[in-house]
Amino acid sequence: MTQAFAISIDDILTAADRLSSHAVRTPLLEFAPLNDRVGKRVLVKFEGAQHTGSFKFRGAYNRLSALDPADRSAGVVAWSSGNHAQGIAAAAGQLGIPATIVMPADAPAIKMNNTKALGAEVVTYDRYTESREEIATALAKKSGAILVPSYNDPYVIAGQGTAGLEILDQAQAVDANIGAVLVCCGGGGLTAGIATAVKSRLPDAAIYSVEPSGFDSTARSLKSGSIVGNDPEARSICDALQSPMPGEMTFAINNALLAGGLNVNDDEIRMAVRFAFEKMKLVAEPGGAAALAAALHGKVPDHDGDLALVISGANVDPALYCEILSS
Repeated sequence: MTQAFAISIDDILTAADRLSSHAVRTPLLEFAPLNDRVGKRVLVKFEGAQHTGSFKFRGAYNRLSALDPADRSAGVVAWSSGNHAQGIAAAAGQLGIPATIVMPADAPAIKMNNTKALGAEVVTYDRYTESREEIATALAKKSGAILVPSYNDPYVIAGQGTAGLEILDQAQAVDANIGAVLVCCGGGGLTAGIATAVKSRLPDAAIYSVEPSGFDSTARSLKSGSIVGNDPEARSICDALQSPMPGEMTFAINNALLAGGLNVNDDEIRMAVRFAFEKMKLVAEPGGAAALAAALHGKVPDHDGDLALVISGANVDPALYCEILSS
């Protein structure tokens, strides 16, 4: 009996139609210094070129555009450290939907300021002592707004999966033979969406989640076969990848489709951010550079074919970026 998942390839194809004239078809890039360092052909999906500087616009627009008129008028509430916040704010602005975002008080200022500039109301909380889900749920209950999770939602997962469709088409256009794909992973929505898309055409491709050390809940959950969370005391430079645990929907997909989970430490991520700037001329936020860090540090298991990886975002705090580049 075939297991039923939250999404199928058909849902991603539908999302691609919704996004066709709204989202950026981000580039799949190749760099000689990266190929030389890794020792094979590497193709980089640069989601920093997406609206609001990360892949999150894909899932946000797919979710909000599917709301019926009555739900749109009630508005939406979401929680995010910044990238989903900006994606929701941008999509809501385009669709005329009021949006409230629950953000950690220590979120990078660039992400918080951009979210406000896009027209969303921001409510802050302490990420180490308060529950963002509880705060957002209470706000939605009070106002009648629709909750839009950052990853545990079928429309969001399907929207993120459109990046996987683009990887397949763009790789074919440059005669690449994708054997493995690395995806930065927080709650698992981007990973689950891309895995669903890629596996629909390349069933033998190996898909790996990549997480920061201390926040590798997907990797540990894959090993245990059930969802496990992260230590509340864990800390990382990757503000975008600090989800407490995988989502039920995302983990079910990833547990079935992924070849495994990889993790990288903050020093490795810093080096990847510098490499992206110096050798690839790309801006990558720390969380967005996790998959690149895994490739640069030889953490990808041996595989046939070319390697594809996702740089998932470019929303890095300027002061932190300068500190990383000068270290």
